[in-house]
Amino acid sequence: MGSLAKTGLQQYLRQLQRHPLRTKAITAGVLSAISDIVSQKLTGIQKLQLKRLLLKVIFGAVYLGPFGHFLHIILDKMFKGKKDTKTVAKKVLVEQLTASPWNNFMFMLYYGLVVEGRPWNQVKTKLKKDYPAVQYASWTFWPVVGWINHQYVPLQFRVIFHSLIAFGWGIFLNLRARSIALPKAKGRD
Repeated sequence: MGSLAKTGLQQYLRQLQRHPLRTKAITAGVLSAISDIVSQKLTGIQKLQLKRLLLKVIFGAVYLGPFGHFLHIILDKMFKGKKDTKTVAKKVLVEQLTASPWNNFMFMLYYGLVVEGRPWNQVKTKLKKDYPAVQYASWTFWPVVGWINHQYVPLQFRVIFHSLIAFGWGIFLNLRARSIALPKAKGRD
């Protein structure tokens, strides 16, 4: 089993080197899927909702992976790849004031409109009500992750590290998004 895991890791690292964007997108999609499966089970869903699962995979692969890929490249270019304490603090600050609010907003918007199929006015109400608490929780957690990521993780592994931590954050967001049952739109299941 050890050699199988070692071979798998070597293959993954080779793909990451040859096709970084694609590999990060697939990784984010797979981790989004696993996170959603865990979330569904934690919320008491007996039969796996495959449509919801597929929509979460799409969000991870099409949005989260590529967004993270380009974000980390841009941050490293902005700060010339430096890793001194002051520069890392600036990277974390920029990330927390831009990417963090945007990503949480996009997730809540996507979850309400696409995953749950709710009408805009219900999603808007939920965003107004729950977004500040989600973002506050994010700012109590993600700056530490960002610090570790920018200080210790090489550029090519930052999205993967972030995606692994986001696995747990995704569970939190799923549970938060479902915490208040809103009536479903008429004609939708």
